[in-house]
Amino acid sequence: MIEVKELIKSFDGFNALDGLNLTVPKGAVYGLVGPNGAGKSTFIRHLTGIYRPDSGSVTVDGQPVYENPDVKKRMVYIPDDIFYYTQASINDMKEFYKSIYPEFNNERFEKLGEAFQLDRKHPIRKLSKGMQKQAAFWVAVSLMPEIIVMDEPVDGLDPVMRRQVWSILMNDVAERDVTVLVSSHNLRELEDVCDHVGIMNRGKMILERSLDDLQENMVKIQLVLPEGKTLPAGLNILHSSFTGRLQQLILRGTAEELTNVLATANPIFMDVLPLSLEEIFIYELGGVDYEVKDIII
Repeated sequence: MIEVKELIKSFDGFNALDGLNLTVPKGAVYGLVGPNGAGKSTFIRHLTGIYRPDSGSVTVDGQPVYENPDVKKRMVYIPDDIFYYTQASINDMKEFYKSIYPEFNNERFEKLGEAFQLDRKHPIRKLSKGMQKQAAFWVAVSLMPEIIVMDEPVDGLDPVMRRQVWSILMNDVAERDVTVLVSSHNLRELEDVCDHVGIMNRGKMILERSLDDLQENMVKIQLVLPEGKTLPAGLNILHSSFTGRLQQLILRGTAEELTNVLATANPIFMDVLPLSLEEIFIYELGGVDYEVKDIII
């Protein structure tokens, strides 16, 4: 289990992380989301042992990550900008990481080569961004890590290869109980693969739940009320808008309890709609104040 407690990191007096708390259960696929500047990359650099915390802790199974080779060899990080030595080929990087990670599985590396079909001897720097991502993923999962940390992991991949990458990851989660933490702005994709979600803003965790709980506790309802009728008191309304007489509400609470309350207003029409992770993200970060603004220049 990954556990972060009251993590603080400052740069020139600015708190990039301001008391961050986060928990990733073993075997979970955890989606880390937040606006630009929320502190996601700074946190990832702590999780992977690059940064030393100013205060607070980052632990894996109770062991601190920073300057702890025994923890780090269980973990692999696939960044958005792939690292490789200037003239290195895929084979070169394989041998480099093989010397560090004792669990490297050569049989798996050879088998995955059938899926990625990249020239192992070709310099990585001459590959496209998407092909570099494939190469990084190919080597990373061959290391047989217990924890995989990824930043925008499938950015630049075509739809077929995106599905291939997620299929391999989900198989590792199911078969080897691998823990995956992925930071991405592609909320639609995270919604398909994650079972836990953390929403960061301004260096803090503002919401952390299983995806099912997150979707069950925020509801979108469309309704038409009779003339002169108003909404019942006590509703936790995050957003309200009208299209003619049709009112659309974003409410905090479960669908069952909210429809029971709204039914007391005798609506002419009422419908409950599922909320996407993207919509939850917007309304948790301030609703209409965080929506796209219409700006006329």
